[in-house]
Amino acid sequence: MAPQNAALTLFRAPKAGKKYFTVVEADKALAYVRPVTRDLMDCYAHVVDIRRRIEKPREQDNREHLEADYESTMDHLSELVDELHQVGVELKDFERGLIDFPAVHDGREIYLCWQFKEQSVCAWHETDAGFAGRQDVAVLDDDKSCDKAA
Repeated sequence: MAPQNAALTLFRAPKAGKKYFTVVEADKALAYVRPVTRDLMDCYAHVVDIRRRIEKPREQDNREHLEADYESTMDHLSELVDELHQVGVELKDFERGLIDFPAVHDGREIYLCWQFKEQSVCAWHETDAGFAGRQDVAVLDDDKSCDKAA
């Protein structure tokens, strides 16, 4: 029987066929992921701006043009999210460019966690912990020390 004060953490076993990253592989993937994430963040900001202008139009705004721009920008945003999914990563926050790289540690699935402002993948967290549960990757077996954000 587990102690009553034990933290409840849901451990996920690795799934066959799913892409998992080491810290080194995740860092290498940033060469592709970083520019896609930058485009995604810009595109998302544009979507938010268009939506705001549709809801509260300026005098010079044409609703038809705004709605068409909104639809095409949403399509582009969806394509960028799909691009990240094809790499095997998960987008967690559009505004911050927060990305999780699935990984395996001690026989369970975890996430290597990166956000756009960081130079490299510096943190990880349990699958149910989210950003607030981030820990330094130095505790993993990859012999990687965290290279803090620029």
